[in-house]
Amino acid sequence: MSKLFRDIVMVLMVLSATAFNAQIKNEKTETVKIYGNCGMCKSTIEKAGNMKNQSNVDWDKETKMATISYDGLKTSKEDILKRIALAGYDSDTFLAPTDTYLSLPSCCQYERAENLTTKMEGLNMDMEAKDHAMHSNNSIDMQEANPLSEVYDTYFAVKNAMVETDAATASSNANNLLSAINDVKMDQLSIDVHKIWMKNLETLRNVTQAIANSTDVEKQRNYLDSLSKNLYEMMQVSKQDTPTYYQFCPMANGGKGANWLSKDETIKNPYYGSQMLSCGRIVETIKE
Repeated sequence: MSKLFRDIVMVLMVLSATAFNAQIKNEKTETVKIYGNCGMCKSTIEKAGNMKNQSNVDWDKETKMATISYDGLKTSKEDILKRIALAGYDSDTFLAPTDTYLSLPSCCQYERAENLTTKMEGLNMDMEAKDHAMHSNNSIDMQEANPLSEVYDTYFAVKNAMVETDAATASSNANNLLSAINDVKMDQLSIDVHKIWMKNLETLRNVTQAIANSTDVEKQRNYLDSLSKNLYEMMQVSKQDTPTYYQFCPMANGGKGANWLSKDETIKNPYYGSQMLSCGRIVETIKE
């Protein structure tokens, strides 16, 4: 590789990083240690930590230090380190799940520090204590403490608008749902909930945006099954103050069937509205 070509590549990399960082508002910058070995680790760590307009991670494989720049109003250092841990990489704050670490390529399986295991065990005990305390509170306290409450409530508003075959309201409520999804304080999620949330987050945003962008209720209904299934996974691991009913219509989706969530035990079909309002059945009751 010629010196001129190397210089051009270096300039392009610097300009790209500068452009990425320029989009981050309310920027905070911190330096943290993240464990890893090689260039492949660097790529995975940075991909897990980077979010457009929200965060940028630059990890040095020699020093194991990462420079994290982020919008303090949209995310936090803890959120970023959780995402990196879920990708398989330990920090001094969060330990990667063992199965995720073991699935890394052999060259990426860095030496794990014993003190990190002890620290994570203590963190898990703290979270279990908080979960137990939350479970012991009354339903109002639980509703206020659940960081996903607004997401669930606005989902039900979207679904109910489809029951009424009201595309305009469904679109408006989907915009509210998208805001609720983006406003979730991920550092308040337990480890189990956070793992499912991060797995489903991109799909949740995409299908919600698709509903918000449409003024055709039939097109909106095409996305409801995917939205419902992703939130169903969340509800299975996050605590609810009242039961939620996972319901199913065998006629929807071209006869393949489709699901939705409801706080009402009575069937009110969002895929057909008044045409077949009572078509469907309860397939699961999700409780605390």
